[in-house]
Amino acid sequence: MKFVPIRTKKNNMKRGFKILLILTILINTNIGFSQPGDTLKRLSPDEFLTWVKQYHPFAKQAGLLVEQAEAELLATRGMFDPMVYYTNDQKTFDEKNYYNYSNLSMKVPTWFGVEIGAGLENNTGEFTNPEFSLGQSGYAGLSVPLAKNLLMDKRRAALQQSKLFVSMSESEKRLTLNDLLFEAIAMYWQWANDYQLYLIFSDAVKTNEQRYNQIRITVEQGDRAGVDSTEALTQLLNFKYLQNEAFLRFTNTSYALSNFLWSENEQPIILKPDVIPSVLPENADPFSKPYTPLDEMLQRAQTEHPKLRIYDNKLDILEVERRLKFQSLLPTVNLKYNALSENYEFWKGWNSTMFDNNYKFGAEIGLPLLLRQGRGDYRGAKLKIRSTELEQSAVRVEIGNKVRQYYNELVNLLEQIRINERAYAAYRRVFEVEVSKFNLGESTLFILNNRELKVLESRQKLAELKAKFFKAAYGVEWAAGILQ
Repeated sequence: MKFVPIRTKKNNMKRGFKILLILTILINTNIGFSQPGDTLKRLSPDEFLTWVKQYHPFAKQAGLLVEQAEAELLATRGMFDPMVYYTNDQKTFDEKNYYNYSNLSMKVPTWFGVEIGAGLENNTGEFTNPEFSLGQSGYAGLSVPLAKNLLMDKRRAALQQSKLFVSMSESEKRLTLNDLLFEAIAMYWQWANDYQLYLIFSDAVKTNEQRYNQIRITVEQGDRAGVDSTEALTQLLNFKYLQNEAFLRFTNTSYALSNFLWSENEQPIILKPDVIPSVLPENADPFSKPYTPLDEMLQRAQTEHPKLRIYDNKLDILEVERRLKFQSLLPTVNLKYNALSENYEFWKGWNSTMFDNNYKFGAEIGLPLLLRQGRGDYRGAKLKIRSTELEQSAVRVEIGNKVRQYYNELVNLLEQIRINERAYAAYRRVFEVEVSKFNLGESTLFILNNRELKVLESRQKLAELKAKFFKAAYGVEWAAGILQ
């Protein structure tokens, strides 16, 4: 922005003096905001991230994903819980006891597909079913699949997938936190940079107030032309405007930063004006910050990124589904055997002759002739795995390139900071020389103001570069999926 000095004309001196009087009143009015004192509270990046991680609703919601998956796993384990049944069926008519069937039984599913069962029966009546044994009897046995469902069935598949879903929910939690923390820390450094700019323009206002007062005195004494006072005032007012604008940006960014701050009882926290960043970009030293070599970051991204771990879990879940679908291609061969005893005396009759007497045996054999459903389901399961593998490969490349992008930005910003530090130091030296020449009357206020603008532009650019550097430093960790 160019600053054009206001020049009066001889035929309009009264109007010029009126303008000068108005500007003088404005400059003596409390325009803008004074630089904060020592009573301010300071918020560090680590404290901020810790607060976000503990209390932000999205962070808590991510924890609920794990708890929900664990609850589903508990429910799936219930499919293997032993079950106890009691049934009673009786009929009386015309004062006759037709039948009274009582059966107390228990079934125990096992991980190996074998189902163990036992029970007690008490059957009485004049017209009982001949298939039922009269009186008290007991039985114990098992049901065994020899082909289909021998190595995998729906119950075992559901349990395996539930375990994998717990692992996937952990990765989803890490992915949510990774994205949330990066968004939060990026806003923190924007907040710190906006506050830094406010301080820069506050310093400029303070310096120009002193210069304006000095020039006004020299103008009143007749040592300088009146236009110098007007030009100094114009520069001062412009800096006050920029200070005001910077404070507005800082205030609005504080509200944006407040979106990430919540209390322990899940109430939003609004940052007060007396809270400022504890680390300012201008004072931070990016060259002292250690960072991991690129090859190591790429390796960690491939092994630790939660998005890739989610794909690993998906592939494992789909593999369980594929194994389950394969069972549809096998014939159904189920065997059932129960040893029987009388009068609940289990120790009698269950001996080496259990296949000669006192037993119940059954077999079930079946096979679809065309196997079209089984072949279709199995082929679909394999295609799902292939599709997920291709998607994972694309995401893996994308993650690697994103790590490289942020890493290159990090290295490039270090070089830009090094260059701008030298430029800022050079601009300051030139400005200081110009101040000395101006005080000796060997320079003009117009040249001095331009020198000062270059210093402020360089200082502002240096602060922005440092803020970008720290964003990029967190960005490398975010791209690798290890920002926790």
